[in-house]
Amino acid sequence: MFKHLNKDIPASVVVFFVALPLCLGIALASGAPAFSGLIAGIIGGILVGAISDSQLGVSGPAAGLAVIVLGAIATLGFEQFLVAVVIGGVIQILLGVLKAGVIGYYFPSSVIKGMLAGIGIIIFLKQIPHAFGYDKDYEGDLDFFQADGENTFSELFNMIDYVSPGAIIVTLISLAILLLWENVLSSKHKIFTIIPGPLVAVVAGVIYYLVMQGSNLAIAEVHLVKVPVPESFKDFTTQFTFPDFGAISNIQVWITGITIAIVASLETLLCVEAADKLDPQKRVTPTNRELLAQGTGNIISGLIGGLPITQVIVRSSANVQSGAKTKISAILHGILLLISVVTIPVFLNKIPLAVLAAILLVVGYKLAKPSLFKHMYSLGKAQFIPFFITIIGIVFTDLLIGIGLGLAVGIITILLNSYKNSHFLHKEGFETNDNKFKMHLAEEVTFLNKGAINRELNNLPKGAYLELDVTKTKSLDYDIVEIFDEFAIRAKERNISIKLISERGVVENPNSYKEFFEKEKNQPLKN
Repeated sequence: MFKHLNKDIPASVVVFFVALPLCLGIALASGAPAFSGLIAGIIGGILVGAISDSQLGVSGPAAGLAVIVLGAIATLGFEQFLVAVVIGGVIQILLGVLKAGVIGYYFPSSVIKGMLAGIGIIIFLKQIPHAFGYDKDYEGDLDFFQADGENTFSELFNMIDYVSPGAIIVTLISLAILLLWENVLSSKHKIFTIIPGPLVAVVAGVIYYLVMQGSNLAIAEVHLVKVPVPESFKDFTTQFTFPDFGAISNIQVWITGITIAIVASLETLLCVEAADKLDPQKRVTPTNRELLAQGTGNIISGLIGGLPITQVIVRSSANVQSGAKTKISAILHGILLLISVVTIPVFLNKIPLAVLAAILLVVGYKLAKPSLFKHMYSLGKAQFIPFFITIIGIVFTDLLIGIGLGLAVGIITILLNSYKNSHFLHKEGFETNDNKFKMHLAEEVTFLNKGAINRELNNLPKGAYLELDVTKTKSLDYDIVEIFDEFAIRAKERNISIKLISERGVVENPNSYKEFFEKEKNQPLKN
């Protein structure tokens, strides 16, 4: 696990700089103390990272829970809300024990790829205002509609009146460093692979802020990272909040805990699938163990005043793109968060948000490259339509709704394909016009195929001769047998002859298909 430190350490630095403003921004959006977001980030990195078997996934506070958390804190108060976080963690552990992580394997690949592309587009769009010096919207907001009535696109127009020349310069410098570092310098000398480009960009941004103070191109403090700065060790310890377990009998606390467990588990399982898709080595994360890890993290986070934790795709994708090889990167990013907020919060508060915007612009672009759209389109409608619908849903609503829309379209696509592929029917004897038809049933035929088969049978002309071949059929639903039994009655009225061909032999005009298939399988057909 430690043999890839040369890759994992630089990646952990990048993830640290991405995670820092996200932890603070999500806490702000959740109506919680800023320190609670940092607690969740630290625990998500160190504790969850250590327990989890996800090699590239990174956990921390999630934007998808911000609305739930905001409403819960307003209703319950922060101390009682923390009890709900602990309850949510216990439920997640229970889900892991019950093997509920298998749900994560039922999301189509096209939907997961659509999720990655949709998140990439959102990251890119959401960082443009920060890159221009308009920081009204908090870091980590991934929803289209915002609490202040604005949306992703309206903020792009609003930023025009608040452009900061200093922020634009820092963004351009940072982008130049990041692109030069990755595309040119990293191949020139080993030192450029050891020192991460984003760290150099951050240092350059801090230097710019310090040097340009007082000039027309200065960056105002409102455009800097804002980490809580304790004046003493005692002041630091007072930032921890503990749950009020006297509220354990409050039904609203339990409802909130169950909600947190369900939403956090779904987001985690989705992000696990996405992170595994991004993994160059294509390792598979044990989802039940992931639920156990997330549950443990949420229990500890709730006990010391932290926000709920999930695996998060923004940090995970930044981790992958920075060259991480093992989960040591996620653990180290948590350690860096812990060390930095204890020892150097004053330095962190000199980092321009424009630098972090530049880092995330690169992350967003890599997730939603034009080549990905071209590749998905080349795979055909069955892959491209769920992919595209997922993207639209995520960009214009939120993560879970977008995934739900993509999944619904994926299921409809499966049903349509099942409708089409249950059988093969063709007409023979066109030259003699003898109305002879052959129908071959597929290996597995279920109730989903009722409509297609029924339609073909009803379209047979009067006096037709049908050869029904079931030699390759291994599984046949009772619903389909009923259709054939009902058709046998209509066939007599329409003078249609049927020849049933199976592995056991041939039957002309069977009176009961149910009896025939029971003999074929040597067992009764179950309804």
